[in-house]
Amino acid sequence: MRIIIKEASGKEKVFELEGEAVTIGREKDCDLMISDPRASRHHAGLRLEDNQVYIKDLGSGNGTYLDGEKLVEEKLWLSGTEVKIGHLSMVLEDKKDKDEKTEVRQVDMQAPASNPSDKAASKDKVNQLSDIRIKIHKQLIQRIDLKSLTFEKGKEQEVRNRTEKAARGIIKEMDGSIPKRVNIEDLVKDVLDEALGLGPLEDLLKDDDVTEIMVNRKDQIYIEKKGKLHLCEKTFTSDEQVMAVIERIVGPIGRRIDESMPLVDARLKDGSRVNAIIPPLALKGPSITIRKFSKTPFTIDDLIGFGTLNKDIAKFLEICVLSRKNIVISGGTGSGKTTLLNVVSSFIPQGERIVTIEDAAELKLPQEHIVSLEARPPNIEGKGAIAIRDLVKNALRMRPDRIVIGECRGGEALDMLQAMNTGHDGSLTTAHANSPRDVLSRLETMVLMSGMDLPVRAIREQVSSAINIIVQESRLSDGSRRIIAVTEVTGMEGEVITLQDIFVFKQTGIGQDGKVQGAFAATGNIPSFVPQLEAKGMHLDMKMFEEKRAEK
Repeated sequence: MRIIIKEASGKEKVFELEGEAVTIGREKDCDLMISDPRASRHHAGLRLEDNQVYIKDLGSGNGTYLDGEKLVEEKLWLSGTEVKIGHLSMVLEDKKDKDEKTEVRQVDMQAPASNPSDKAASKDKVNQLSDIRIKIHKQLIQRIDLKSLTFEKGKEQEVRNRTEKAARGIIKEMDGSIPKRVNIEDLVKDVLDEALGLGPLEDLLKDDDVTEIMVNRKDQIYIEKKGKLHLCEKTFTSDEQVMAVIERIVGPIGRRIDESMPLVDARLKDGSRVNAIIPPLALKGPSITIRKFSKTPFTIDDLIGFGTLNKDIAKFLEICVLSRKNIVISGGTGSGKTTLLNVVSSFIPQGERIVTIEDAAELKLPQEHIVSLEARPPNIEGKGAIAIRDLVKNALRMRPDRIVIGECRGGEALDMLQAMNTGHDGSLTTAHANSPRDVLSRLETMVLMSGMDLPVRAIREQVSSAINIIVQESRLSDGSRRIIAVTEVTGMEGEVITLQDIFVFKQTGIGQDGKVQGAFAATGNIPSFVPQLEAKGMHLDMKMFEEKRAEK
């Protein structure tokens, strides 16, 4: 076995694999020392067993990538597949005949793609490992009542130790039927994750590059990385395991899921949003969708760095919040509305009292004076539900300076508009819509959902006087999230609400790398409330509104 290393300059060298373990990194004590500046001192490790090579990242700063996927756990490195560390490319060669060294190298380097037979063998090994996990889990259930285990505060480790001891005992009894190539420590971890945690989702939740996890069925899990979807090699062992994971998620926050209520919204301890739906509504078995959020909330500088907006738009939105303008952030599913709402809400001054209202609490605002409210679904008897609308009404009695609603999707829109029109200005919310004009139609529909029989003109007058700014965000074809329009609601002409774009994103094309090309630009329109800002001592640099001024 050997590694063909190709540097960014095109220079190649060969490293022969010997022994049982190899470390890779910049330090002189590494078996394979590399000089790439993006590599860590001790970057990755190799383990050789039964003529197989296993690779593991050693907590590097920039990650180790196997076939384009970032390593979050030890993986089998197949002959012909590529590992990337910084700018270095490394291809593994399984050299059975040393006399054919040169010929093998030429063939493998010209066509480094995986051998189909290797892939088939790898798949068989994965299935075999899954069967082993199922056997261990079944025996574990017989020895320990997993459902009765509770994680009382301070006893989590005690429960885990007890379960681990039982799992290791079962594995020891099965010693003859477990292949030598299987890493026992990894097997124990997988069994414990399945028995006490979220199973195969545990490692995906720890991977910062994964932003969304979609379990379509027990044996099909998709993940989103950098805006693109990838089929994950991880699977659940059964529908029962998926159901157990769902119950572990919804139980601690007082939610339930069963045949009488087969869908639920919930959240994880880190704030990630969860939606679960089970049979009979989910035809192929229980399904889970997890929208992950950054462990440390994004700042406006982060969004500028991502290209979501530019500095002029950021400054304008900050002034709008400080001057207590009512803002609606609009966009489709997965467009980044909640993230943007969180960032824009951070502009609210520290001294103000903020009441946040959500279906499942996600917002993480940096201010101290915050009351967070969360809606509640009905209990097993179908009673006790507390809707968003109930919380909005109650919030008005809590002396709020600002009301932030995670998402308007029903009759609460009427209460929100009335609050905005009766002294609770400076409020923020999000809504599902494809354009600023669509937002207005959606708000009309949501007000009618409140059950109030109001004329359309009266609704539009409420909307036009309550909403000041609409921020339209979109997820583009390359997976990036961009603000495509910042629009002011200027009033009404007849029965039509009038709008004017302040900033827009102008797409110019698609690059060879598939990335969307374009720039943010001011339209030349001056917000109608600029004189009010000047009167309050808030001075804007009027150059930001000059037409054709663009910034990538």
